[in-house]
Amino acid sequence: GSGKVKTSRYGGMSMNRFTVEEINLLSIYHEGSKAQLIANMTAALPFMDVGLRELAERTLSKVTLLTEAEYAELAVYAADEA
Repeated sequence: GSGKVKTSRYGGMSMNRFTVEEINLLSIYHEGSKAQLIANMTAALPFMDVGLRELAERTLSKVTLLTEAEYAELAVYAADEA
């Protein structure tokens, strides 16, 4: 096996790094790939108010650190929450 242990359905480490607000934001801009999400959210930044922009920038900085596999897990989680 892969040796990955999941304690729950959303047991990955990546989930713990994101707040509910960040997950909600991800679910709005997610369209498939991590690169697409980053492009979508970055394009929207100039149109956001200050508070939302700060949230988006924080979310983007976290997303950038994720592997594609972690992002895929997160995207599934975000879709379920939407």
